[in-house]
Amino acid sequence: MSFSVTISWPQTRDQDQRSKDHQLDFASGQTLEGSAAPEYQGSQDKVNPEESLLSALAACHMLSFLTIAQKKRLEVISYQDCASAELGRNSQGRTAITQITLNPKVIFNTEQSEETLAKLHALAHKHCFIANSLTKELTIKITPS
Repeated sequence: MSFSVTISWPQTRDQDQRSKDHQLDFASGQTLEGSAAPEYQGSQDKVNPEESLLSALAACHMLSFLTIAQKKRLEVISYQDCASAELGRNSQGRTAITQITLNPKVIFNTEQSEETLAKLHALAHKHCFIANSLTKELTIKITPS
């Protein structure tokens, strides 16, 4: 299985060499307008790579969690995550995302213990393709429903 995205930076008359604005065309047919983070002279109203990485990880964890819950015949009513990432310096002194925190809040049709939630999230993390591709520590703060 493989995936692809086409990224293009077409310089236009109203876009000079310093512009970080670009377009991301996904094989699924979706198009996103991207840029650098505002702190790196990017546009505030466009998705930046750091947000993209964070959203990919949070979505992958959620999808893994939902699959595991379904296999265990646990009915999830809603799932919401307010994920965050910190940009800092890694051990080599390079700028990197140094901390990612997921804050999932899951509501089931029946009450689940904190132990069950912790086990489900640990399994979701173990089976998340994106998490398995990253080398940094991930924190999952479980909010009881």
